[in-house]
Amino acid sequence: MNSPPTHPTSPGTVLITGAASGLGRAIATAITKAGGRPLTLDRLPVDLDVGGALDPPIVCDLAEPRSAEAHVALAVERAGGLNAVVTAAGIDACGELGKVPGEDWDRVIAVNLLGTAAVIRAALPALRATHGRIVTIASTLGLRALPAATAYCASKFGVIGFSRALASELAGQIGVTTLIPGGMRTAFFDGRPEQFKPAKDAQLTDPAEVADAVLYALTRPPGVELRELVVCPSTEPSWP
Repeated sequence: MNSPPTHPTSPGTVLITGAASGLGRAIATAITKAGGRPLTLDRLPVDLDVGGALDPPIVCDLAEPRSAEAHVALAVERAGGLNAVVTAAGIDACGELGKVPGEDWDRVIAVNLLGTAAVIRAALPALRATHGRIVTIASTLGLRALPAATAYCASKFGVIGFSRALASELAGQIGVTTLIPGGMRTAFFDGRPEQFKPAKDAQLTDPAEVADAVLYALTRPPGVELRELVVCPSTEPSWP
């Protein structure tokens, strides 16, 4: 009788973008608790209170893709390798297209889409060496468009298209999962005008629940991949 395939209980060394807060922070915490090694990246230094020694945070702006690539390449080299990348960084600029300053609109695309591609591009050599995994974070607004969200929808529709093409390109070499979360209880909505905030009775997901889905995707047996995952509240208004 053949023995069942084994798979890692630890996700290994994982680079997480947007790790200073929200979903990214929840993922970094989950990685650490599962025995993994988080390499954190954000515009601000990441301070995780999870115990144990952590690698120095990667501090860079994903709106500058070439700089981000250089920072990631150096961090991976110093870490001695990489098992996975999770691209959780994301920003928004709400409002009608003609009312959102062009620089703000462009920055959403730069961080959410171009920054995602830049980080993955820089990590590819290390991921090929370990037959590693990539988890891109999209959104239910990457599947359904809403008004006053042109920048965010464009970036997240782009992440889904990019991820599907990348999964085809890297098939058999590096695993690619697209995670599509709905609304979460994070600071993402802070500072917005009231019309762009969730309703007071809105059901939002704990980011720790979404982080669990990321951990699940990262620890599947070799040859098994979760291509796309939707994680959302049962009353999510933007799904389906």
